Amino acid sequence: MTTESRRLSAPSEPSAEDFRTFFDLVEVPAALCDLELRLRAGNPAFTRFCFDHGLSVDQLLEGLDLGAVPDDWGTRELEVMLPQGGSVLVELSRRGDCVSVVGRHASDNIRGHLVMVEQALLEQARTEGVLLDLSRSVAEAGSEEELVAAVARGVKELFPGRAFCIRITDARTGVLTSLYAEGRLKEGSREPLVLKRSATEKLHLSVASLPAGVVVAPRVPLLFEGSVDGVSAPLVASGQLYGAINLEYTAPRRGESTYFQDERVLVQLANQVAVAVKNAKLIDELTFVRKYLEDLLEKANALIVVSNREGKIVVFNQAISRLTGFSKEEVLGKDVGFVVHRDEHLRMGPALWASLRGEQVPNFELRLRTRTGEARVSFATSTTLTPQGEVEGVMAIGQDVTVVAQLEQRIIHAEKLASLGQLAASVAHEINNPMTAVVTYADAMLQRMVPVGGAASGDAEKLRKILENGQRILRFTRDLTSYARPSKNKPERVLLNALLDKAVGFCEHVVSQTRVSVARDYGEVPPLSAVPANLEQVFVNLITNACHAMRPGGQVSLRTRAEGREAVVWVTDTGSGIDPEHLSRIFEPFFTTKTEGRGTGLGLSIVQRIVEKHGGRLEVASEKGQGTTFTVRLPLAD
Repeated sequence: MTTESRRLSAPSEPSAEDFRTFFDLVEVPAALCDLELRLRAGNPAFTRFCFDHGLSVDQLLEGLDLGAVPDDWGTRELEVMLPQGGSVLVELSRRGDCVSVVGRHASDNIRGHLVMVEQALLEQARTEGVLLDLSRSVAEAGSEEELVAAVARGVKELFPGRAFCIRITDARTGVLTSLYAEGRLKEGSREPLVLKRSATEKLHLSVASLPAGVVVAPRVPLLFEGSVDGVSAPLVASGQLYGAINLEYTAPRRGESTYFQDERVLVQLANQVAVAVKNAKLIDELTFVRKYLEDLLEKANALIVVSNREGKIVVFNQAISRLTGFSKEEVLGKDVGFVVHRDEHLRMGPALWASLRGEQVPNFELRLRTRTGEARVSFATSTTLTPQGEVEGVMAIGQDVTVVAQLEQRIIHAEKLASLGQLAASVAHEINNPMTAVVTYADAMLQRMVPVGGAASGDAEKLRKILENGQRILRFTRDLTSYARPSKNKPERVLLNALLDKAVGFCEHVVSQTRVSVARDYGEVPPLSAVPANLEQVFVNLITNACHAMRPGGQVSLRTRAEGREAVVWVTDTGSGIDPEHLSRIFEPFFTTKTEGRGTGLGLSIVQRIVEKHGGRLEVASEKGQGTTFTVRLPLAD
């Protein structure tokens, strides 16, 4: 078997002719030029490319701008205008002193345009998606702070890597209410708010209606340090300014298309944000007004209750809650009749139905049910209407007339007392003279019969009874006269301790009858200015009352001290004390807790009047089962 082998030689480098042949065979229209774009070589495809577009090779090269030659190793696309209209696209690439010119066929242009359109559509879809998400976020925002945070997230997604500032202002005053900045702000760039004049004209924003703190200028100053350019969009809704969004570049823009695209999207974003800010401001205002009106009704001094058409209570303010003792939680949602006394339900029905018909019911009085009883209230009603003018419920505003009724009773009582005082004066005058004669003759007869001895002892005892009861009648007429007409005696210097001893002497018969004891604890008290007889009457009355309040074995304590410029006397008993409901009335004329025949109810009222006429004060402290203490405070003599 014969084997034949063949040796292959290494390929040699292609010659210049080989390169020329390859250049001519390439179907891509290409030419080589110098830096002045003078033709060095061109392939047949380039010649056909020029011919197909109605140009010669020289005409095409002359249409190229020498300034468009790229830097070394750079590439640039140029558009060459055709004489018959239209244009052709060529690509220049530079390597050293050689520049290649490559023609682009229509299919390549279309493909490039399709890629650009596809990118634009994708960017538009992304922008619309971000704006849609932003609209949901701002709609869910519960406050202005949350709204600004949502807008900031949207701006970051739409313009990644850009510095931006969001400023929200009050539409009426222009005062800055919220600010968010992504970047380092220049000093003093927060305010004032500067708007571009062309933007205000496009939005038909009246410059005269803008707040004082807003400036309109041909250009908007840059807000961030390191920024070289920027765009801005005011937040305008319904002709009112709510702030602005500023977007700035820290490097030169890549082209005018980028600038206009950013401005278009920013304006679209600003319009959406402005409506959201306006709605948020309106919601805040409505919330404030509603809260203000609720507080106004809740804390008003008047009694306010509101019911709906079904007669259910929907408003029950603090004043009526305090009056009735029922809390708001107990009453809301219940029928109006819940707080009305059951005896008044028949009277309340016609008034409620008249109010629901739109009629006003003024000065309607009825009794309300309270935790402790009832209260009389005078109401005036009015209807609450829906926006369509239909009756929605009834508002009743009233005042507590229970106190007024009590005052009326007191006035009637005072008038009766005045009439009784006049009657007492005339009765005292008519009784005093004959009773004085009876007492005088009884005393004279008693003095004559006493020496007679036992034989007349029965008659003497009868005379003593006549004398005692006659003196009692005279004391009563004297009390009436003292209450109705003040004493005309002149004050003099009085030693308080000595006067108290004298008053105790006057009460010896009462002390012995009630079988109680008297304890004295006197301090050093300087003289005071007083009418002795009147002051004696004060302490005689207090000591007598103390004796009557105790059982046998009790003790009356008399204590005196000087406190500052006052002389103080404490009269204390060990009795059963005074009921709390009686304590506030013991100084009322004719009020008494004693059994019938033992008191007139004038004693303490006269005592109080005498003490006050002396410039002093009368106080009482009592605890049930622990006794009572009367404190008399009198000014010392100068």
